[in-house]
Amino acid sequence: MILFPAIDLKNGECVRLLRGDMAQATVFNADPAAQARAFAEQGFEYLHVVDLDGAFAGVPVNAEAVRGILATLTMKMQLGGGVRDMKTVRGWLDAGVTRVIIGTAAVRDPDFVREAARLYPGQIAVGIDARDGLVAVEGWAKTSNVSAVDLGRRFEDVGVAALIYTDISRDGALQGLNIESTVALADAVAIPVIASGGLASIEDVQRLTQPDCAKLAGAIAGRALYDGRLDPAEALALLRTQAPS
Repeated sequence: MILFPAIDLKNGECVRLLRGDMAQATVFNADPAAQARAFAEQGFEYLHVVDLDGAFAGVPVNAEAVRGILATLTMKMQLGGGVRDMKTVRGWLDAGVTRVIIGTAAVRDPDFVREAARLYPGQIAVGIDARDGLVAVEGWAKTSNVSAVDLGRRFEDVGVAALIYTDISRDGALQGLNIESTVALADAVAIPVIASGGLASIEDVQRLTQPDCAKLAGAIAGRALYDGRLDPAEALALLRTQAPS
């Protein structure tokens, strides 16, 4: 189980949104590269980065900030936000991103995801951001008529490395992960699933160590790390003790 610290980029800064609302953004660090280094020093091994402005614009917007992170990064990184074409996928992978996350385009152009996964096996993830079980697109501004499970099933056996499932209603709200829906998605597909949205405390990390969560590949922590509700050393130690021997 991997615990991913999150860096969400808006106007070149590290922010956290409340339920995806760009008007409710709290700036936690004006230096994303410094924040990435801090996470590495805390013992994290895999960073989760989202270009929020890019998700709305449909093209990378915070590319300079991402490149700044990559310049000093000592761990792996998965990156999403504004990834809508192969040029963007290729550009980020060539720049040193470990895994590229495709969200909106996974709903609108599933063949693009399949082709990307074929060209870059193990380096493509699909972001499934759901509101009341239906997938939201364009930076969560619009809701599709596609269910999270149906979207995940579209990409079985094509080489997608992971599905990142976010419950929008919980994201940034510190209300705990939606374990029920995340596990239901993991039960429905063979692709590894990562939980996102709402992780608030060490109790949430403990919940991830329970048997029904054993099939989950990881979870993303954001606001709880920034405001001190979750101690990185304690969380990482707990997950290490639960790792299979």
